[in-house]
Amino acid sequence: MSLSHQQKVYLPKEARTKQFITAEIKVTDALLSQYPDYQTCYQSLSRLVFNLAEQHDLRNVHVITNDKLPVVRFHTEAYCFQTTEQILFFYNPAYHEAQNLFTQENYRARKLRIVFLATGESIRSNSASFHTRVREFLNQLMPKLPISDLKVKIRDHQHLSYDLFAKSKGYKETYGYKLRAIEPRYKARKCELPENVSSLTYVTVSLPLSRRLKQGLLPDSATDFTPLYQHLEDSFLKAAAGKQLTRLAMIANGLTPLVRNSKFEKLDSKTEVQMIGFDPNALEQQVICNWDADNLVEEAHFIIVAGTKDADDVGFGRFMNNVEAALKTFAADISVDPEREDLIIRFHQHISYQI
Repeated sequence: MSLSHQQKVYLPKEARTKQFITAEIKVTDALLSQYPDYQTCYQSLSRLVFNLAEQHDLRNVHVITNDKLPVVRFHTEAYCFQTTEQILFFYNPAYHEAQNLFTQENYRARKLRIVFLATGESIRSNSASFHTRVREFLNQLMPKLPISDLKVKIRDHQHLSYDLFAKSKGYKETYGYKLRAIEPRYKARKCELPENVSSLTYVTVSLPLSRRLKQGLLPDSATDFTPLYQHLEDSFLKAAAGKQLTRLAMIANGLTPLVRNSKFEKLDSKTEVQMIGFDPNALEQQVICNWDADNLVEEAHFIIVAGTKDADDVGFGRFMNNVEAALKTFAADISVDPEREDLIIRFHQHISYQI
């Protein structure tokens, strides 16, 4: 195999791309003192945000003042669901547009979080332009706020998702991706980032714990699910080790894993979210396995995190080829049927910084 071929990963044409950016502004006593009550503050600030967003052609913008975590997924129809700790946005960037304020009566928010969902076509190739428009929006917004010493933290999230077994289901057409890191992509498009950027690249896979899988590993009426979880853990770690992948996690406790750069982020798990941290610069192996032998969950989550050395000048193509090979070995070991079952891979690229 040629070097150039190894540096690309060939994904199905049907792979979906997403991008969303969040801007987090700490809600201080000084900010709240400019308004008679919480709701007036949130309503006033959201109107300012929405009016300014129109001027910058930002068409899918939401303001969150109840401290819930935004989660973004693709769907052909637009939906928005709230749980105790999360707000789930389902949308198609090709044609869905919206503006919403999410608030809670008499609740003092820790953060004012603005969520910008990318819209239009060619989301990945236009990601730098979208980031630039959000920065221009924030540069105009901050001086309009009633106090001047507020800081804003920007998080840029980009995802590629696809079925690892798309080809087995007849989707033969593929497209070669180099999967360049965000910073050089943006620099090439004249979108300058500050020096204090934290970045993290990783892959997540959610494996439904099917009836077939459970019946093959558990006795009837089992109440101890250790054999199931231990087999999944052992198979996953062995397959990853075969491709020299060393930053790994298996989460099967009913919580949604949230991956952060542990060098920069404080980890704080909640009722619905399992925070897990990795340092991409560390050389030692990092493995996190969290499951409960007494609790049979609907799905298990597997995470493979890229290290600093996994990105060369070309991109993460070689890393993703190793990830795909490891996951195919893992799937074969647990008898996933590639023609009938999906194994959805999500390739995540995140950056964050404060301005």
